[in-house]
Amino acid sequence: RERGITIDIALWKFQSAKRIYTVIDAPGHRDFIKNMITGTSQADCCVLVIAAREGEFETGIAENGQSKEHALLAFTFGVKNMVVAVNKMDDKSVGYSQKRFTEIK
Repeated sequence: RERGITIDIALWKFQSAKRIYTVIDAPGHRDFIKNMITGTSQADCCVLVIAAREGEFETGIAENGQSKEHALLAFTFGVKNMVVAVNKMDDKSVGYSQKRFTEIK
């Protein structure tokens, strides 16, 4: 918690009249990739959170970037449905810019 990152997977369960859902929060930090794999291997779909901050987005999608690696791992584990959420749009380097959002999209 002191580092502001998720270390272990967390599970939340809820259900509708027809289905049972489990939300798995898996870490994205490089130090805890094994935990991310554990969570992703149980998923039917996922939400990949991408940082919009200048430099952070570019690093994430670079050749060995974390965002790119997580998307590839999810696909490898059979996750065929992915929602990409753009985070940190309020950062000073972004300022809720539609241009930046479109660039990331």
